[in-house]
Amino acid sequence: MASPFQVQKITTLTGHRDCVYTLERAPESHRFFSAGADGMVVKWDLTQPENGELVAKVSSSVYALKFVPERNWLLIGHNQNSLEVLDLSAKAVVKTIPLPAPSAIFDIQYHVETQTAFLGLGDGTLVKIDLAKLEVQKVVRLAEKSVRTIALHPVKPEMAVGLSDHRILILDSQTLAVKETLEGHTNSVFTVAYSPNGQYLLSGGRDAHLKVWNAAQQYAEHTSIIAHLFTLNHITFSPNGRLFATCSMDKSVKVWDAETFKLLKVIDKARHAGHGTSVNKLFWSAHWNQLVSCSDDRSLAVWALTLK
Repeated sequence: MASPFQVQKITTLTGHRDCVYTLERAPESHRFFSAGADGMVVKWDLTQPENGELVAKVSSSVYALKFVPERNWLLIGHNQNSLEVLDLSAKAVVKTIPLPAPSAIFDIQYHVETQTAFLGLGDGTLVKIDLAKLEVQKVVRLAEKSVRTIALHPVKPEMAVGLSDHRILILDSQTLAVKETLEGHTNSVFTVAYSPNGQYLLSGGRDAHLKVWNAAQQYAEHTSIIAHLFTLNHITFSPNGRLFATCSMDKSVKVWDAETFKLLKVIDKARHAGHGTSVNKLFWSAHWNQLVSCSDDRSLAVWALTLK
């Protein structure tokens, strides 16, 4: 089947001095943040991509960022023992919130209605933070191994948590009680993402499989696809929800149909001058439907997906 769109590499963004691990939206649709092993948090503008602005520098690797629109804050998770809360207007750290134990922060998600942030830590704990009070509200030990990824259901008060012990837990997002345990992956789960309407939960990880769970039917497994050659690092949906993209340690980005789960496009080095090493995270911007990828090769790539 021919792909319905073509991919063009718009630009390569350079400036990071080490692996780039994470991307996050900014207040405006044409801007976003990146961070990685060099501890630098950089803001980029897709309309002027050559100039990155350093907004923060922390003392260790950054695996997770989360933008809090109501307060214009950026939550910075680095692998020390605290969460940095950066006020983007003042360009200053509002608070450094100490965590229960020194551990890497692998993921951060933010719940608007309750003004809480959820952190997934390397020691297997899930931390709930009250952003109104800027303090730790609850700590739950979910596993012996890392909590790698968190996704909040867009409609129901529940969340999915992917673990290094191969499991996915579905929790009540208010009580943090476990509602379901999904055991389908054969290795660490690195990424979970709900479809925008909440019908499906998608997951991927070290076993290179993309799994689709029917969230509307108690998370019954809907399909399982060998999506990549190596570790599947991240899954993200397009702004209109009709497509999603995956990226992998196999250096490729793949674009899929969100309804049929059929592969539509492979973006790689051979065909599109893609990344030379592991692709770690994706950000799909509403600005001209541009897809941004970041990699261990220290660069970011901006892709335009246009209908043929």
